[in-house]
Amino acid sequence: MALMPKRVKHRKSQRGRIKGSATRGNTVVFGDYGIQSLDAGWVKATTIEAGRIAAQQYVRGEGKLYIRIFPDKSVTSTPLETRMGKGKGEPDFWAAVVKPGTIMYELGGVTEQQAKVCFARLASKLPVKVRFVERRPA
Repeated sequence: MALMPKRVKHRKSQRGRIKGSATRGNTVVFGDYGIQSLDAGWVKATTIEAGRIAAQQYVRGEGKLYIRIFPDKSVTSTPLETRMGKGKGEPDFWAAVVKPGTIMYELGGVTEQQAKVCFARLASKLPVKVRFVERRPA
């Protein structure tokens, strides 16, 4: 089952425009290493889940994986071969809106080399460019 909110105030949201960079959620907080988005875009709930599975298969209980994004935007579409009119389509999938600078995943309890290999596998599944970041000393 893909990630999606339990309840939403408005079932169908407008597309919107992603502008600016992330001011919140742009530092590694929970783990020691993370991957940071370099582009803006939408990440589907199924893609987030695929990344979680790929990362957890690699760590195998050694470290802890933190997912910092949640799909809270509904994206609608009308069926193919439907005539114009008749309103907005039904929700097709849920997506997380990602701005440049957003930390998407974090890993704790693993070495830097293990984290780099794990995040390289995970980055191939993501639709946005990402980079490897470390936790800054306090």
